[in-house]
Amino acid sequence: MPMPAYLSSLIDPATKLFGNVALLPIRSQFKGPAPRETKDTDIVDEAIYYFMANVFFKNYEIKNEADRTLIYTTLYISECLKKLQKCNSKSQGEKEMYTLGITTFPTPRKPLEDEVMRADLQQLRQEAGLRLCEKVFDQQNDKLNKWRTCFVKRQFMNKSLSGPVQ
Repeated sequence: MPMPAYLSSLIDPATKLFGNVALLPIRSQFKGPAPRETKDTDIVDEAIYYFMANVFFKNYEIKNEADRTLIYTTLYISECLKKLQKCNSKSQGEKEMYTLGITTFPTPRKPLEDEVMRADLQQLRQEAGLRLCEKVFDQQNDKLNKWRTCFVKRQFMNKSLSGPVQ
């Protein structure tokens, strides 16, 4: 029996949903609809922590809406790594992550839900990109951590937010 992918542990019955994605609390410096997280771990931390393990899975059994948010964030991290592997410094990486975070992206929702979902996902994208820069660039020499970026060619569940791997 194959080992299952890592699932989100952050679901709460009071969690708001937009479409089939959970609006989870995050510790963020960016403006958006997500509630402020006060715990040590949020969905961004979870996605970054489990990324290298989850990226090897071709199947993912979704147990709740928080898992969908984790899937989206994992796919977004893959997009971030594609951009970051071309950056020469952390400051260049942060600029790339900001640009990627605010880039318009499609959502399959009704207009009212679409606005809230887009704002939540944008806030999630901006925070994930910023935190990923902290992990991907070495604090001492401002160089790219090759161990983190070697996963750029892997596709989680054979999916990508932007299409085929470049």
